[in-house]
Amino acid sequence: METNFRDIHIGNYIREHVKKHEIPLLRICNFFKTTEEEIIKMYEQESLDTNVLLKWSKLLEYDFFRLYVTHLLLYDGISHTKNNKKVREAGEKMLFRKNIYNQEIKEFLIELITSNQKTVAQVIQEYNIPRTTIYKWIRKVEKN
Repeated sequence: METNFRDIHIGNYIREHVKKHEIPLLRICNFFKTTEEEIIKMYEQESLDTNVLLKWSKLLEYDFFRLYVTHLLLYDGISHTKNNKKVREAGEKMLFRKNIYNQEIKEFLIELITSNQKTVAQVIQEYNIPRTTIYKWIRKVEKN
């Protein structure tokens, strides 16, 4: 399944991980203390309650919340708020952290550039990633 960070359908991601790890439906039902029908309904849902998603993360040993964090970084990143007039007027200071982009995000963006789906300028514009950061990632990939 190709990862779509813009429109996250969490049920599809869970279904794919269950297939990948070959977890029997009976085990899932016992873990959630529910019926097969309820599990299948979860597969069809676009979003799930955080407690349910946390249980899925534990069962499948995968951080499904990372999909949403990646969405925030790619489509509603820190760069949006630094230009926000209300934030500046309120005097709030943004805390900039090093390494805010995880490896999945870096690989996703580098893949867009190397496969010629997007130019560096488009990635900078759409995802508000600093130009120097993108070029550092590209140089690291070229060295390897």
